[in-house]
Amino acid sequence: MELNFKHILTASMVLFAVIDIIGNVPIIIDLRRKTGRIQSGKATIIAGVILTVFLFVGQSVLNLIGITVNQFAIAGSFVLFFLALEMILGITLFKEDEDALSDASVFPIAFPLVAGPGSLTSILSLRVEFDALNIVIAILINMTIMYIVLKASARIERLLGKNGIRILRKVFGVILLAIAVKIFTTGIQKIFA
Repeated sequence: MELNFKHILTASMVLFAVIDIIGNVPIIIDLRRKTGRIQSGKATIIAGVILTVFLFVGQSVLNLIGITVNQFAIAGSFVLFFLALEMILGITLFKEDEDALSDASVFPIAFPLVAGPGSLTSILSLRVEFDALNIVIAILINMTIMYIVLKASARIERLLGKNGIRILRKVFGVILLAIAVKIFTTGIQKIFA
C-alpha cells in the first residue's frame, strides 16, 4: 500500500462531489424538522462503515455475479453523470423513498443519501485507479466533513444562504460531470486494452 497525497486529494474531491453533503443541507434541515433531531455521530459512523466495507468486499461481490470492476466503473460513470446533471440543472432524476423517517440518522442520511448508489459506485471506480489506503483516508476525510456539516447544518444554511448552496451545488456538479467522463474513458480503455 502506497500513500499518495495527490490520489487522496482526488479521491476526497470525488467523494465530496458525489456525497454532496453541503448541497444536501436543505434536505438535512427538512429531515431534522420532521424527525426532531439527527444523531450526527451515528449517521457518520454508519455511512463510513458502509463505504469502507464496500471498498473491500464490493469487488468480490461483483466477481461472484460475473462483472468486472471496469464494467461496474463504466456503469457507475452513468450514475455519476446523471447525478451531476441533477446538481447542475436542478432537476430530480432519482427519487428516494420518504417512508420510515423515524430515525433519519440511518435512513435516509447514512444510507442512501451519503452511502448511496453514487458514492458506492465511486468507491469501486476509484479502486480501479487508486490504492485502497488512499481511498480509506479519503473516506475518513469526507466522514469528518459530513459530521461537521451535520452538526452545523443550520449555521451553514444561514452562512451560505440559499443562493450560496445552489452555486456550490452547481460547481460540484460540473466537477462531478468531468469525473464521470474520466471514469468512463478510463474504464473503456482498460476493457479494450
